[in-house]
Amino acid sequence: MKCIMRLRRFEAADMSVVLLRAFACSAGVHFDPIRYALGSSSPALASSSSPFRSDSASWETPCSVFSRLYSSFPTGQPVETEVAASSSGSFYDPDQSEEEAEGYEDVINSAPLEAAPEMDVRTVVDVLREPTRGMPEKRAALEQCGIAPTSALVVEVLSRVRNDWEAAFTFFLWAGKQPQYSHGVREYHSMISILAKMRKFDTAWALINEMRGPGDRPSMVTPHTLQIMIRRYCAVHDVGRAVNAFYSHKKYGLEAGMDEFQGLLSALCRYKNVEDAEHLMFCNRNVFPLNTKSFNIILNGWCNVVVRPRDGERIWKLMSKRGVSHDVVSYASMASCYSKMNSLNTVLKLFNRMKENGISPDRKVYNAVIHALAKGKHIKEAMNLIKTMEANGIVPNIVTYNSLVKPLCKARRLDEAREVFDDMLQRGLQPTVCTFNAFLRILKTSQEIFELLEKMRNMRCPPNYDTYIMLIRKFCRWRQLDDAFGLWREMSENGLSPDRSSYIVLIHGLFFNGKLEEANKFYEEMKSKQFLPEPKTDKMLQAWISGKAAAAATTTAEWDAMENQSDFTPSNKNVSREFSQEKYFLRKPETRRVVREQGYSFWK
Repeated sequence: MKCIMRLRRFEAADMSVVLLRAFACSAGVHFDPIRYALGSSSPALASSSSPFRSDSASWETPCSVFSRLYSSFPTGQPVETEVAASSSGSFYDPDQSEEEAEGYEDVINSAPLEAAPEMDVRTVVDVLREPTRGMPEKRAALEQCGIAPTSALVVEVLSRVRNDWEAAFTFFLWAGKQPQYSHGVREYHSMISILAKMRKFDTAWALINEMRGPGDRPSMVTPHTLQIMIRRYCAVHDVGRAVNAFYSHKKYGLEAGMDEFQGLLSALCRYKNVEDAEHLMFCNRNVFPLNTKSFNIILNGWCNVVVRPRDGERIWKLMSKRGVSHDVVSYASMASCYSKMNSLNTVLKLFNRMKENGISPDRKVYNAVIHALAKGKHIKEAMNLIKTMEANGIVPNIVTYNSLVKPLCKARRLDEAREVFDDMLQRGLQPTVCTFNAFLRILKTSQEIFELLEKMRNMRCPPNYDTYIMLIRKFCRWRQLDDAFGLWREMSENGLSPDRSSYIVLIHGLFFNGKLEEANKFYEEMKSKQFLPEPKTDKMLQAWISGKAAAAATTTAEWDAMENQSDFTPSNKNVSREFSQEKYFLRKPETRRVVREQGYSFWK
């Protein structure tokens, strides 16, 4: 009931915000939705001024528009993005895949569990993935499978079916009712993450309230629980509800300190709400004083998430103006940004200035400079810098070598990339999926691809979603649909149930190859799993279905008209029929060509 009342309050706030903003514009003042939304209940803004502010007031940062602050998302619609940034405000690692970034945050931050029996996991997953069964039948099958749930089993099963929230929630509820078992924090966090990912926010909050427990039972709600919700709201750009989730710490008896506030800023920046994060940081400077770490989160957002060097330079200057010192993380953010922009000279100047200021480069700074050198085709200098790292007591890691491998592969310098790869293996470093993906992108035959995939499995580095999506797209472009479907089946067999991105790539590939019936089938299957529809695909399929129906109706009418014309001689009938068939034959490729043109646009 509380969740429903909160949602109604937000819906009512939509119109209030619009009206107040219109009033503010007419009066020549600025309206701040954050202050209005939080009001006196927000301790961070309790000492702030009115939500209305004159345009002439001095302000050092541009005011955020907050056009998405109270955007209404249907709770039944899912979201395709994943959680990533840590609450510590650390760098967003470009070598980190979406799945690794999501990583079931609680699993990453918790002690490892004992592995669940693979046979039990497969049995449960097969029951949940049975397409012909409804949820009641699946619940009955779980009752009859004779498997007793454990914490390790529940976490592993939820991980494998995380893209099917109904199956995951059915299993979660069934497991919670079994004797001699009760859900722990890890299991709750996994389920809450799945529900919030699919925009089932009400159900996720209901589980959080369940974690509080009745009576004197200690609450299992932690700051990390709320951080999951904050990240999911940030992923759908619902800044207002993300802020509201942050201020719900007090409701659950938790303290919202500097670490939690920086976790909010980090989540906002990770999902490109950098302008909102910057505005929020300055609005709350009286409660959460500005410091180097908070500025670094915003700086990293501008530099490495949205990659806007001018805004990064503006934050850099603001730090100096405010008396906030730059540290090695600040330099690493700027160096990484200029590296992405192919500004090798600027990266080297920044590197030298850093050493002149007495700040010793860390591994992240070295990696950024090595990446810039490799992109600039200065491979020898990049290798020498790795030796300099080692001389300074900094051991190169896999990211260091990926900074070399990826630019070399992109430049099609495969022999040099293999030399770097061999050197990496000799140092005892284990390649990551990102390392292999760099090679897979430039391979030109299916034989080479499958040989490398086998090597990945032998090195215990199985493909992830990024790998499968990239290869399915590649095989569709090569018109090798059998290989594409083979990878599609293999993805499910390896415990990676297709997500929205996987479906979209396969559907676009089928469009590209003129397989419209199959594309429509997979699109309907995607929607049946409640993944977010794709507007371009919707438009394409509707145009194809309409054109197909119109062509069929027109052809039938033409044939009926010819049969009913009695004044035609047999020879004339044959001529007319041949003409009609030729006309129909010419119409078919024209319709197909329009679809093909739309299909090609997906690959731009």
